[in-house]
Amino acid sequence: MTRARLNIFVEPEHAKRLEDFAAHRGVSKSSVIAAALASFLSPDAMDQREAAMAKRLDRLSRQFDRLERDQSILIETLALYLRHYLTLALPVPEHQQDALRAQGRARYAQFIEQLARHIQRGRSLVREIHEEMGPSEEAAPVGNEGNGEGIA
Repeated sequence: MTRARLNIFVEPEHAKRLEDFAAHRGVSKSSVIAAALASFLSPDAMDQREAAMAKRLDRLSRQFDRLERDQSILIETLALYLRHYLTLALPVPEHQQDALRAQGRARYAQFIEQLARHIQRGRSLVREIHEEMGPSEEAAPVGNEGNGEGIA
């Protein structure tokens, strides 16, 4: 069988690994390179690489969709809270403001403690909400974007 002679340049680390692999298998470096090249250029190998790439892209797409869904829930939650706070928070007389500020600081400290405990547990509140919603509701869009209704 006639072979074409090629002079190639590889990284020193690859050359060392090739030499070690060929010595370990008891074959020539040329035969290792020929087998690797044949595998790389075969149609089956290309199909396998494309399938692996498609699988990775699908996984990334699902991760992106989950991030987008979680972000929508976060935005909706914040908007609903702000609407609730702004519509229910009444002006406070001057003589009660110091007491309410102190109460607000205490509530904020309690909120931060709760948040720290939740983060330390490693459990996502958004994930818990998804689990409470159930699989049938997960497919529904978050925030009424599709029917013209807003957050107002």
